Amino acid sequence: MTILHTPQEVREALKGHSNIGFVPTMGALHQGHLSLIQKARAQNDIVVVSIFVNPTQFLEGEDFDKYPKKLEADIKICKVANVDYIFVPNISDMYTTLDEVLIKAPKVKGYILEGHFRPGHFDGVLQIVLKLFNIVKPQRAYFGKKDAQQLYLIKQMVKDLFLDIEIVACDIVRDKNGLALSSRNSYLSAQEIQQALSISKALKLALQLSTTIKDVNKIKEEMLKVLQIDVQYIAFVDEEFNPLDTVQHKTTVLIAGYVGTTRLIDNMTIN
Repeated sequence: MTILHTPQEVREALKGHSNIGFVPTMGALHQGHLSLIQKARAQNDIVVVSIFVNPTQFLEGEDFDKYPKKLEADIKICKVANVDYIFVPNISDMYTTLDEVLIKAPKVKGYILEGHFRPGHFDGVLQIVLKLFNIVKPQRAYFGKKDAQQLYLIKQMVKDLFLDIEIVACDIVRDKNGLALSSRNSYLSAQEIQQALSISKALKLALQLSTTIKDVNKIKEEMLKVLQIDVQYIAFVDEEFNPLDTVQHKTTVLIAGYVGTTRLIDNMTIN
């Protein structure tokens, strides 16, 4: 396994390779990230993992400065998972000028739900993902379904900009109690973890209720009785992230909110 630090080093190392799987991360790797890496390992000759906490996707007052950084542990995880290359750039390598050409998220789908509560967040996400795609030039890139809106927008970017890359969506990984794994879970106290578990309980309740109740508002009412967090939104959307009033085939239920000072998101799809 080789650690690379600049775009030039990545291009040189990957020159001549044509079956590359790429897992972009912000580090603080956990079992969820490992599942992405394992899928990439099974489907590609070369696996590249990037570790970069991207400043442009954090809003003022968010946790950019305190975001978990565990590079030594991340390197060990990647080595055990048989990763070929880790790309660990500096901010100055990824953002070389203050007057950059910018990528903008869609005016509608990029500014609802996560985009409403974190305006501009997806501009930064799409900007860095496109940069990483252009550096690594993978055939496949792997993203978790927990960031469902992000995944949808990255797929849209690939389609709209005619990028020659397959986006592989990977299932959410949960702990034994149902909590979706997240690097931000490390912020939670023992009591807050118990509160956070109400998120997956509410999603499972929605799944159960949807077999007999199709009215989204009625299901939301029942979910709110279960949730022990400061809810920002509960949303029901179709595959194109259009909001729904009634449950349909392949409806995704999304929850976002705060447990203490930690913001968590989760979702579940009703097939």
